[in-house]
Amino acid sequence: MSRLARGLYAITDSRLIGERLVESVEAAIIGGAVVVQYRDKSADHTRRLKEATTLQQLCRDHNVTFIVNDDLELAAQIGADGLHIGQEDNSLNEARQQLGTETIIGVSCYNRFELAQEAEDAGADYVAFGRFFSSNIKPDAVGAHLELLERAKNEITVPVVAIGGITAENGAQLVEAGADLLAVISDLFDRPTATEITAAAQRLQTLFN
Repeated sequence: MSRLARGLYAITDSRLIGERLVESVEAAIIGGAVVVQYRDKSADHTRRLKEATTLQQLCRDHNVTFIVNDDLELAAQIGADGLHIGQEDNSLNEARQQLGTETIIGVSCYNRFELAQEAEDAGADYVAFGRFFSSNIKPDAVGAHLELLERAKNEITVPVVAIGGITAENGAQLVEAGADLLAVISDLFDRPTATEITAAAQRLQTLFN
């Protein structure tokens, strides 16, 4: 049914890992991450192109899905496995036309089930709901509830991603409710060493066992 494995969906954040980007992502992969999303909102295209290209190769070496956040041109330029878009980003139709049918396209649906239905109908490969818990990354993001995941489990056929303040301690209830992947930033990458990132990834991936 899906080209995405169930499990940990690691999202990078330059404020947390900075110069340790590649080392940190590799540590997350070693810990079991099945998807890596490169998320960098800066305007430094040269650096972002270099980083995305390096991470894509790293992910391919480990057979992990690599997704670019909110940058259709970058995803197309490097031939990324996928692109994640929000409601304000490039339209799903535009992304599909430019990237083709083989590229994974995911869509943020926040706390609105109808957006997930629309995204699925339009050809999205996965939908994402959240935030489910308080988050330092997006403190003002709208809140989502477990009922969304429970409904999606019964009515949505594409994989469902949960995001927002997720930790190894609170993530199990999201998986039980129907999340196929847990998207994590802080609980994964807000760690001082690669060893600790790997251990955090292992704890999160274990929730799917």
